[in-house]
Amino acid sequence: MAEQLRQRVGVYLDFDNIVISRYNQLHGHNQFALDKARYHAKSNPKADAQVTARIQRAMIDVGAILDYAATFGSIVISRAYADWSATVNTRYQKQLIDRAVDLIQLFPAALSLKNGADIRLAIDVVEDMFRLEDVTHIVIVAGDSDYIPLAQRCKKLGRYVVGIGVSGSTSRSLAAVCDEFADYDALPGVPSVVAVPIAAMVTPVTPSSKKKPAQAVKAKVAASVVATVAPTLSKAATVRARKAATALLLQAMEQLSAEGKQWHNASAVKVQIRSLDPSFEEKLLGHKSFSDFLRSRHAVVELEQKSPTSLLLRLRLRLRLRG
Repeated sequence: MAEQLRQRVGVYLDFDNIVISRYNQLHGHNQFALDKARYHAKSNPKADAQVTARIQRAMIDVGAILDYAATFGSIVISRAYADWSATVNTRYQKQLIDRAVDLIQLFPAALSLKNGADIRLAIDVVEDMFRLEDVTHIVIVAGDSDYIPLAQRCKKLGRYVVGIGVSGSTSRSLAAVCDEFADYDALPGVPSVVAVPIAAMVTPVTPSSKKKPAQAVKAKVAASVVATVAPTLSKAATVRARKAATALLLQAMEQLSAEGKQWHNASAVKVQIRSLDPSFEEKLLGHKSFSDFLRSRHAVVELEQKSPTSLLLRLRLRLRLRG
């Protein structure tokens, strides 16, 4: 038998979790439930046009998730867990089927619609690890802290665990227990988003548009596909995030410098940062690349560009002396 050259990846999506989390991220806490978005049908003549627009703007790009998972190796298992009878989920079926994702049907057992995917997903992951011992990476697409024991068990069984979650709805403990954690907004292919008022996407019914209000609304909603929306951090939250990132950089540099070397390659520093905080992502701080992030921290690190692809850095002298 030929030697296995590529890593083999299993991808498991708690689909209800990420759809609801994305909706609430963009439109407000618990807005998914308040809008009754789960069974909202835009074909219904009485459907709220604003809810239709919100659902469209909160659409998840399944391709971006799978493409990111594929950077770790060949995807050999891909499953999405949800109530596929829910109207909000049916619009994803073609996307998922076209990417050969197995759709696992979950029937809600209570009116509360409490997400029951965690148990079913966890059972399948553990079963697959024992059944397919050559699966090297487990990608869990969810942000629920209920998945912490699963991530821990996967690591104990020698698998590299990657988490993908929606900002604002992800447990920090889950991110910490993963070998690597990515924010959905920072995935390659997911466009940068800007705030646009929801009302601007819906055409009000005026006397001149009464004859064809449905067509007018439909045109506005279709145009909204181009415009995406994301919450903006408050000024105080932004300052806290930047200070935390600087502290993380310093901690990583101090750990690397403990080996006696002063200059370190930027890629090695990023690996060290991600080992301290798997959820670190420079794009969420407004930087296009890790190099840009480092340049913005020139007060604490010195940089030396050895070549177009090699950037070295070390702690500023005063910080080295303090250490």
